[in-house]
Amino acid sequence: MVKTLFFIGAGSFAGGVARYLLSRLVQSHAASGFPWGTLAVNVAGCLVVGVLYALFERGNLMNGDLRLFLTVGFCGGFTTFSTFIHENYALLGEQNFLHFAGYALLSFALGLLAAHLGHLIIKAI
Repeated sequence: MVKTLFFIGAGSFAGGVARYLLSRLVQSHAASGFPWGTLAVNVAGCLVVGVLYALFERGNLMNGDLRLFLTVGFCGGFTTFSTFIHENYALLGEQNFLHFAGYALLSFALGLLAAHLGHLIIKAI
């Protein structure tokens, strides 16, 4: 278990650093205040997680520790949006449209509400 946590933690560290560097690089070239850096990171993370899971479906190409390092660790540290998109992709692939719609809408709405509540709590203190 400790070894598994180490692989996930190391991947998360690498993903977080990569997210910061890529986001900063892209945003430094943006002419507007639009969050191009975050958008680039989220789309790149979705591409990477899609490639990884497609490779995993082809067979036993990587051991379990490397899979956890790349998906839960690196992609999770890079952007949790990639996991969110892959889960929605899987729900669509299963033709589970009700769960797909519910998960996508609830994630967005509750996430936005939670961020707003966080701001309200801090303003009230």
